[in-house]
Amino acid sequence: MSKLNLDRDKIDRCRELAESVVHPIQKYIDLHSTLSIERSTLRLMGLSEALEVHKGETYPLANLVIDRIDRQNISMGVSPWIAAAKIKHPRLNLFEIAQKTAEGEINLNQLPEPSPDETARILQPLVNEAVKNLDQARRIREDKKNRYARVWPPLRYLIVATGNIYEDVKQAVTAARNGADIIAVIRSTAQSLLDYVPHGPTTEGYGGTYATQENFKIMRKALDEVSEETGRYIRLCNYSSGLCMSEIAVMGAFEHLDYLLNDSMYGILFRDINMKRTFVDQYFSRLVIAKAGITINTGEDNYLTTADAYHNHHQVLASQFINEQFAKNAGLKDEQIGLGHAFEMDPKIEDSFIYEMAMAQLVRDVFPRHPIKYMPPTRHMTGDIFYSHVLDAMFNLVGAATNQEIQLLGIPTEALHNPHLQDRYWSLQAANYIFNAAGSLYEEIQFNPNGRLVRRARTILDTTLDYLEKIRTIGLMEAIEQGFFANMARSREGGKGLEGVFQKQRRYTNPFLKKLISTNR
Repeated sequence: MSKLNLDRDKIDRCRELAESVVHPIQKYIDLHSTLSIERSTLRLMGLSEALEVHKGETYPLANLVIDRIDRQNISMGVSPWIAAAKIKHPRLNLFEIAQKTAEGEINLNQLPEPSPDETARILQPLVNEAVKNLDQARRIREDKKNRYARVWPPLRYLIVATGNIYEDVKQAVTAARNGADIIAVIRSTAQSLLDYVPHGPTTEGYGGTYATQENFKIMRKALDEVSEETGRYIRLCNYSSGLCMSEIAVMGAFEHLDYLLNDSMYGILFRDINMKRTFVDQYFSRLVIAKAGITINTGEDNYLTTADAYHNHHQVLASQFINEQFAKNAGLKDEQIGLGHAFEMDPKIEDSFIYEMAMAQLVRDVFPRHPIKYMPPTRHMTGDIFYSHVLDAMFNLVGAATNQEIQLLGIPTEALHNPHLQDRYWSLQAANYIFNAAGSLYEEIQFNPNGRLVRRARTILDTTLDYLEKIRTIGLMEAIEQGFFANMARSREGGKGLEGVFQKQRRYTNPFLKKLISTNR
């Protein structure tokens, strides 16, 4: 329900501008692929294994196969060459073909190229199996949700980040028992810059735990068990971003994750990943996510860690419109697009609480069907944990008062050390109290149509409209180069991963891409 009486024509115009901004980028996406997308295609076929390349050191077979295909041939996609290998070696399964390719026994570059129709026919069983698995993941997730009592928002979202998946499980289970609804496993520092996905369970991450398919499986199993114990479905979140964002989307889909941090611009701005690589990869990752019924979380909250919130809330809203359009191009429904924002106003500003509520209610009004993710204060936190606890409490109150769906709980000691179990308990107890005490506050509040809060929200919308007009005029890539988002300027030819982007040849074939596009529409 709209509470700010915003000008709907202006909101509609913002969406039209976002569509215009994204359109030329989508044309670029349609003409290009990346090495990560081709590796994702192998993973969709079922190739999840790794090969030992040195003593005790493994490397994903998907990478080893792609690395064996020359640039000219990979521009037609990996699918024709797997089909060619199946024609040449009909008794070998996919794993055996991949292993022999990695070890040099099969040279995919020397095989006759099959026609697109022949490729589609040969790979049809693998395509059907992949789509079946993605559909099954969606059904399994929905069945689990329906098995337990409905949990009303805000959903309590807590992070674990020990670096050791088995220690993460202990902290996640304890948090779930004390009221957490979503567990997000923070990814190991700089994993987004790796151009491969580590294999197997890991115990030595830094600042977080490596995102691997086995780690996903371990955490999902633990949360399913605690769901049964508590009678509440506990959701699992991880990160589908960086140079392997599309591969992690496949892994997360197959292991029944509920949420994936997946953004069209976060990697560009905050990890200096090339924008062309990111735009192409995010599309394929979101096609997979849409099919599997996963909900994405976008990263606009991060903008306010580098750009002042009071003067730059319009950057957040503009990015949300753009992220929404990219997501819809990939077939994501409104209910799967969890746009992000944050409680990051400088608390020294007079009426900062009112301005925080204005932005939170604005986002809720503009995107009423989206599962908005609201992030806690970080930029203005200090070493005073009592002051931090007060800020987190005010953040929780705004979340309840504006009906945010996903509330990432702040932990006062988070900036000081990896929080202990007791720190998470403290955070959960405070959130549980506020969400219970103010559970119906959203339904009770009405805003003064001429008051400061409503005027602030309207000003942000007006500024966002002007901002999107400017971006449409110069183009999204140029806007990023000029630092329009988070005050971070990035070059379209710079950053990491550009060498992994290639233009598709006319005969490019990827039956998975074609199937996902057709079934997501």
